[in-house]
Amino acid sequence: MAKARFVFVTGGVLSSVGKGIVAASIGLLLSSRGYSVGAVKIDPYINVDAGTMNPYAHGEVFVTEDGGETDLDLGHYERFLDVNLTKKHNITTGQVYLSVIMKERRGEYLGQTVQIIPHVTDEIKSRIREVAEETGVDILIVEIGGTVGDIEGLPFLEAVRQMRLEEGFDKTLFVHVALAPELSTTGEQKTKPVQHSIQELRRIGIQPDIVVVRTRRPLEAEARRKIALHATLPESHVFNSYDVDTIYRVPLILEDQGLGSLVARRLGLQDGKPRLDEWRWFVEKLTNSSRVVRIAMVGKYTRLRDSYISIVEALKHAGAHLGLKPELHWIEATDIEEGRVDVETALEGVDGAIVLPGFGKRGVEGKIKAIRYLRERRIPTLGICFGLQLTVVEVARNLVGLEGAHTTEVDPATPHPVVDLLPEQRSVDRLGGTMRLGASPVKLVEGSIAHKLYKLDVVMERHRHRYEVNNKYLDLLEAVGLKVSGWSPRGLVEVMEFDRKIHPFYLGTQFHPEFKSRPLKPSPPFVGLLAASAGIAF
Repeated sequence: MAKARFVFVTGGVLSSVGKGIVAASIGLLLSSRGYSVGAVKIDPYINVDAGTMNPYAHGEVFVTEDGGETDLDLGHYERFLDVNLTKKHNITTGQVYLSVIMKERRGEYLGQTVQIIPHVTDEIKSRIREVAEETGVDILIVEIGGTVGDIEGLPFLEAVRQMRLEEGFDKTLFVHVALAPELSTTGEQKTKPVQHSIQELRRIGIQPDIVVVRTRRPLEAEARRKIALHATLPESHVFNSYDVDTIYRVPLILEDQGLGSLVARRLGLQDGKPRLDEWRWFVEKLTNSSRVVRIAMVGKYTRLRDSYISIVEALKHAGAHLGLKPELHWIEATDIEEGRVDVETALEGVDGAIVLPGFGKRGVEGKIKAIRYLRERRIPTLGICFGLQLTVVEVARNLVGLEGAHTTEVDPATPHPVVDLLPEQRSVDRLGGTMRLGASPVKLVEGSIAHKLYKLDVVMERHRHRYEVNNKYLDLLEAVGLKVSGWSPRGLVEVMEFDRKIHPFYLGTQFHPEFKSRPLKPSPPFVGLLAASAGIAF
């Protein structure tokens, strides 16, 4: 038995109902009471991790400090809890079955018939407990992805059902999050879907201790009464997460309903007064800032905004810090590339821009056209990962004069490979988990914009890429004003920027600064971009 308490969060009715935000909010309410809290996301898909999944299918791939390519909910956990999680905090069916099969091949099951129960469920429980034991947290929040009733989620639900028996009632808590839809014709909040999802959970053997009902507007008293009755719970154990102006308000409305106190008491913990003053300050700054800065988001997955969710949240954090309200203008680079919109029209009237990360050939020429426009019009710009690399391509072509310059990712036969494959990537024969991943040190050049923003000589930032700026071309690039302002210990380019005499703010980072931005600790490159876009000195 582990010393930690466990809070298991399940979801009903439909996916994307808000389990991740509820899980993160519960974590914040407990950590604000002085407890150490961790969070695990269970994803029932067969993929080993999220690294090879299309952003349109899965949203953003969130990268952890130790190089895990994980579900985007880990980003919410890190931002709400202000902690660094690891790849072990994202458990998938692929990981579980791969481990069980390898154990079977090594003969570790001693001739047993390997089955879902107990072998797969034991592996799941072992992984959950391993995180709790290695981190030493007081409470571990475990969110089970998908929807109750999904066939692929059954082994995970069975595993946590067993954990209640093994860890004890006082050390485990089940929170079920389910949608109560509202009929547009009558305005009535329908509780039947919530009732059915609870019944499905009971059929598996789990009785929820708390129900959080997702609604468009605050839950009516009669609806709460019906849900409590059918859930076999007191009404005080039914909470409501209704639509609000920002996800960062969710923990506050749940705290006002008493959720934090109930969870603490139910787990046998002392219910101290939560320290939420700074969080409330952040939420008010976020919602009350009225000075608008218009930021162009130039990317290739813009039809699904969750593809860039950490960048969107980082802009909110920086905006609250500066008292600014970022207004995002989404620009699909493929539309520019294929002539459906001209670059001048797309970028007209923006105060600043982010050239977003991505992979592959589609939309590349559209991004390069946007980069040239932003450079020539001296519009404050932040290029992230592929955004930096394509900035180097644009400058090499149009300022240095290297005709046909490109990244070998897009054009392996380019006469001027200004961006090229990392040497250690040449022998890679598998895609999953093989990029340059996770946090590593970046040494900033004193006197640069980057150094001024971070106010540090060395920073730790997270990476996810295979290609790098080719150092053979640095003299040519620096001769036209695009200078290196951050290096890795092994001499790889990490940050490039234009001299401020040439451009007021053009910063490119090979790393992904968005992954380490927090509500009360905004990422310096995003603060710099918004400040420059608003004409604020930094």
